[in-house]
Amino acid sequence: MYRQLMSLRQLSSRTISSSARRQVDNMVKEKQKLFQADNGIPVHLKGGAKDAILYRATMALTVFGSGFVVYELLNAAMPKKA
Repeated sequence: MYRQLMSLRQLSSRTISSSARRQVDNMVKEKQKLFQADNGIPVHLKGGAKDAILYRATMALTVFGSGFVVYELLNAAMPKKA
C-alpha cells in the first residue's frame, strides 16, 4: 500500500514538474499583426472560417429569434376567438 502511494506521488510530481518546463510559443505578436492588418475585412471576421461560421450562426439565430418574438407578440395582441 505504501509503495503504491509513493509511486502515485512520484508520478504526480513528475507530470507537474515536467509540464512546467515545456515552452509555449508566444502567439500574441502574430495575432496582433493579423487583427491590425488593414485588408478591408471586419475585425469580427479576421479569425478565419470559424469566425465566419460563428458570425453567420449568430445572425441566423438573431433573425429567427426576432421573428419568433414578433410572431408571439402578434398572437398575444390578437387572441383567437373561440
